[in-house]
Amino acid sequence: MPTFPPVSEEVLRRYDVPAPRYTSYPTVPAWTEAVGPAALAAALHRASQTPAAPLSTYVHIPFCRERCTFCGCNVVVTRSRDKADRYIETLTREMDTVARHLGDRRSLSQIHWGGGTPTFLDERQIETLWTAITDRFRVLPNAEVAIEIDPVVTSRSQLEVLRQLGFNRISVGVQDLDPVVQKAIDRVQSVEETRAALDHARALGFKGINFDLIYGLPHQTPKTWQRTLEQVLEMRPDRLAVYSFAFVPEVRPNQKRLAVAGIPRAYEKLELFRLAWEALTGAGYQQIGMDHFAVPEDELAQAQSKRALGRNFQGYTVQAATEVVAFGASAISDIGGIYAQSPHGLPRYEEAVNRGELAVERGIQLTADDLQRRAIISQLMCNFWVDLRGVPGYERELSRLAGPELEGLARVRGREIELTPLGRIFVRNVATVFDAYLERQEQSFSRTV
Repeated sequence: MPTFPPVSEEVLRRYDVPAPRYTSYPTVPAWTEAVGPAALAAALHRASQTPAAPLSTYVHIPFCRERCTFCGCNVVVTRSRDKADRYIETLTREMDTVARHLGDRRSLSQIHWGGGTPTFLDERQIETLWTAITDRFRVLPNAEVAIEIDPVVTSRSQLEVLRQLGFNRISVGVQDLDPVVQKAIDRVQSVEETRAALDHARALGFKGINFDLIYGLPHQTPKTWQRTLEQVLEMRPDRLAVYSFAFVPEVRPNQKRLAVAGIPRAYEKLELFRLAWEALTGAGYQQIGMDHFAVPEDELAQAQSKRALGRNFQGYTVQAATEVVAFGASAISDIGGIYAQSPHGLPRYEEAVNRGELAVERGIQLTADDLQRRAIISQLMCNFWVDLRGVPGYERELSRLAGPELEGLARVRGREIELTPLGRIFVRNVATVFDAYLERQEQSFSRTV
């Protein structure tokens, strides 16, 4: 049985530093407004040259009834159904514009609706948006079709409609089940509501059901967190994402409402992750990447055992699509050698789409060096391993990994790198070694613990 690596206070002081999460490389601070509609049009044209290759698609639904104080997502607080109808119309027009540039490349192997709260949409609106997608793209028979849900907002009939349409995976926002913590972050949901959503989803045939948990929230203690973990394990979801709370009030002003004195830091926060790691691995889950866990029979666990796990903005995946086309305010496409992000604000996004333009606020054109470094970082983040044999260069990076600066995080054998158990906990630190932009950036990143 695996054991959590010992972490002394000295080790924690050395490695608990601000660092990117590497959901992309180059990371967002390196992106600029130089990438606009023309750059995305050229990228989509390049992508259209391989019409048989499947795509992944992400649709951002920004609406929430209330703004949670811990949230780091791009959301619009409203209760207006009319606003959602107008947004779906805008999404449909955006899809038309993008589809024209893609030509015959219209197959989807992965669809993900995120937010916000995607189930803010009622049953009629869900069907309308789904029809807009399937009228313009072909969903492959084995496609992964996923949606994020809030159990308090999501009804049984919504889950039934989603399943009938072809959704086969859900990610359930849980965060923490302790009432005191829930009140502090303005996200109150009972164990009973959470279990009811899970049970109904399972009865409908959803697979790979995921729970999102967050450690490091205000008023979390080892005792209350242990109880949450016990309650979650009683429900036994197929997958769990156990995220470190990113407290960045300078970037997310809503977090200024949090009780700062109650937020666990450094060793206290690491202790919460240790409890989660030991509880989940002790219950048979396998650690996936830096912060996910899955039952051994889950396809993510099986892919990682073969060092074949991948990752994109939607999370860890085994799907074949290597490019993402995204729709909605703040959504990020990764296609044709560029990252391109839509405007964050709803008015600017809608104005761009209604003018018939590709809605792009910023992005970056990836160089050959960017692509190579991205592949290396992805292997480290997904499979805790990378083999640089046959890849020229990187002597400086290999020397740093073998040196005292990052002692104990990786085993370097020639040009093969394998993370140690400690390195798996601090995988973001290892990834920074291959980041060619980091020293040039002035940006607030969350800490690695």
